Amino acid sequence: MFLATEKVWHFWIAVPLAASAILLVLTIIGLYVAKVSRSRYPSSHS
Repeated sequence: MFLATEKVWHFWIAVPLAASAILLVLTIIGLYVAKVSRSRYPSSHS
């Protein structure tokens, strides 16, 4: 029962971890969309 009475101090780590995971997913989606739209609509530089 000793562990049940300990104060939880590490819960704050969840906030930056969740924010990093969300940012990573959004970055991957953004890069994918940019790559697909670049190949679908190529720029007309001559």
